[in-house]
Amino acid sequence: MSSKLNIKKDDRVLVQAGREKGKVGKVLKVDPVKQRAVVEKVNMIKRHTRAGQGGQGGIVEREAPLAISNLMLLCPKCNQPGRVSRKKLENGKVARFCGKCGEYMDN
Repeated sequence: MSSKLNIKKDDRVLVQAGREKGKVGKVLKVDPVKQRAVVEKVNMIKRHTRAGQGGQGGIVEREAPLAISNLMLLCPKCNQPGRVSRKKLENGKVARFCGKCGEYMDN
């Protein structure tokens, strides 16, 4: 069973732990079931691929997923990493907001 995540695709995040600590990148993909996210140019791995009908083989470098617990969302307004809270708007929708500056992250 997956829970609501505070990180979505196209968010800017800061890596808090592990080999890539301190790096900032854009989220390319989120897997809520496995609680993992793929971040652009972070956690690069080399994948050895075999030549097939479609093309050449070789060594391909790509991003590997990171645990969401090791990521912290960067506020687009204040550009600071902080905790994310949720507030219910007047129209009934729920929006994320920054814990540091109090600005809404979702439009």
